[in-house]
Amino acid sequence: MNAISASLTDSATMMRRSYRHTMRNPLTLLNAIIMPIFLMFLMVYVLGGGFSVGTDYVDYATPGLIIMTIGYGIGPTATGVNADMTTGFINRLRVMHVSRAAVLNAHVVATMLRTLVAIALVVGVAFLMGFSPSAGFPEWLGAIGVVVLATLAISWLTIAAGLAAKTPESAGILGVPLMLLPFLSSAFVPADKMGPGVREFAEYQPFTPIIEALRGFLTGTPSTGTTITAIAWCAGLSLIGYLWARKSFTKRA
Repeated sequence: MNAISASLTDSATMMRRSYRHTMRNPLTLLNAIIMPIFLMFLMVYVLGGGFSVGTDYVDYATPGLIIMTIGYGIGPTATGVNADMTTGFINRLRVMHVSRAAVLNAHVVATMLRTLVAIALVVGVAFLMGFSPSAGFPEWLGAIGVVVLATLAISWLTIAAGLAAKTPESAGILGVPLMLLPFLSSAFVPADKMGPGVREFAEYQPFTPIIEALRGFLTGTPSTGTTITAIAWCAGLSLIGYLWARKSFTKRA
């Protein structure tokens, strides 16, 4: 068996481990679903009437809530990868012929699958609330691509933060900015309607172009410039997260 086949086999084994952990603690999935759905009800039925966005508010808010769902699902990943380092799991792998990188790969794939399931359920609830996207098949493919890239980027950043933390508890705290940053974007209100200072921050932070690119695909009016910016942010954040995670993992393992 060559090195690539061995790494894939080890990654599959670690994936089964992550799957069993999720099944034993289904709250990791429920937490990623309940909060976005609660926010959807809050924003659409309670506060949505106070915003003028030029379209049905549920259509406007759903792309932002999709991206926020990613953030609400990262807590278990940060604590899980940190626990692997602090409880001796990685040390046990050191005396076995196991690819240690497979642990990180498994966490990334498990986080992405768990998040995509949560997003599918949140979108289902959005349809029940009146969400009516105008996207055709190519636009749906583009929207799915943006979601996958954003999930990949946030997953690697979360794993890097979890590895950098000293304890599982502090690892969970390090993921909080990724959950809160979308609130200061165009997720719920256009950036140009925000006050000075906040407006500039919202326009130039990474979540705004990602949300706007997703919104453009779902409304059937994608913008090439916004899409390129979103892809660039996702690729850059993925690379930063990967390099940071690899460095921290090598140092601690």
